[in-house]
Amino acid sequence: MARIDVIQKESIGANEGQEITKICPFGAIEFKHGKLDINSGCKICKICTRQRAEYFKFVEDEWKKEIDKSLWNNVVVYVEHTYGNIHPVTFELLGKARELADKIGHEVLALFSGYNIIESAEKLLHYGADKVFVYDYKELEDYRIEPYAAVFEDFIKKQKPSVILVGGTTIGRSLAPRVAARFRTGLTADCTSLEINENTDLSQIRPAFGGNIMAHIKTLNSRPQFATVRYKIFTALEPIKKAKGEIIQCYISKNSFQSAITVLAHKEKPKAKYIEDADVLVVAGRGIQKEEDLAMVHKLADKLGGMVASTRPLIEAGWTDPKTQIGLSGRTVKPKLIITCGVSGSVQFRAGMENSDVIIAINTDPKAPIFDIANYSVIGDIYEIIPKLIEKLDRKKIDEAVAAQAL
Repeated sequence: MARIDVIQKESIGANEGQEITKICPFGAIEFKHGKLDINSGCKICKICTRQRAEYFKFVEDEWKKEIDKSLWNNVVVYVEHTYGNIHPVTFELLGKARELADKIGHEVLALFSGYNIIESAEKLLHYGADKVFVYDYKELEDYRIEPYAAVFEDFIKKQKPSVILVGGTTIGRSLAPRVAARFRTGLTADCTSLEINENTDLSQIRPAFGGNIMAHIKTLNSRPQFATVRYKIFTALEPIKKAKGEIIQCYISKNSFQSAITVLAHKEKPKAKYIEDADVLVVAGRGIQKEEDLAMVHKLADKLGGMVASTRPLIEAGWTDPKTQIGLSGRTVKPKLIITCGVSGSVQFRAGMENSDVIIAINTDPKAPIFDIANYSVIGDIYEIIPKLIEKLDRKKIDEAVAAQAL
């Protein structure tokens, strides 16, 4: 690993030694008996090497060999499914994979493991995959992390992909890091954007430090490059009518399917309606002053045939269900229409909804960040504007009813 080394040929005075220790904001520099030392608190920020280069030197990672990136090719999408029913995030990732692969002249591969999934594999060819690698075994019928990780590892060893995209779902978040660790490579979770250089280095972009910066994370000297991406971040391609790709049947030793988990039975969970599925969302933000005031937000959503979502402050206040939160610490949505009510628009919030088709923002602050991405900006008090919107919708409904009777 990279480190900071101390360069000291002779003892130094107590006053100077104490002054040098103050350089490090993490308290990692120690001075004892005329000698300087670096303790485990060092963050390798290199402040000491810049201010007192005569005493401190930054040492690069000497043991790590340069990787031959030409040996690692193609962009892979892990296909998440439930008994052959492919999760929509897979199609979104295929669309992004197609864009990345075209830029570097590579192919898009899909890794599909399960049981009786050949027919479903055909569908992937219509959404941008050049080749679909299918591991079809009875032992893979139920998702168990050990067998699925073994299949993933086998695929990577044989195909040597440069980039691997995995849905940021419950399964993806457990499977991707396990496989990445086996190859001692990096993984960036919940990316909001992806870019790629001609040398195949993937720039994995996501908010960091509380949303104050957008971090561009790169795995410069390891392959494959793993990234997980939430549902509703990217857009799926329009399916092509005639697929030209190839489905490849893969084989692996059944000894790889050993697991400490035995599935005794499975029950279908009652289908709930989530904000990710709504075409229309009305979002309650910090501008809501009292819990009972949420009634007008719900009324507006009902008039529009939509659902109510919320921001983190309302969740923490206990006014709304955590399942309705939009943002990096909540859910990602992409409705046809979203109306934000009293939402300032932090980076974390915008990352969870900025791909919506039409964004209407209502806020009293003309400098609110939400206006930077809004299609329609309404500067005003939600306590005045929302009732007027409801009144307008009621009047329109009455007018339509009268017109219908006249016919």
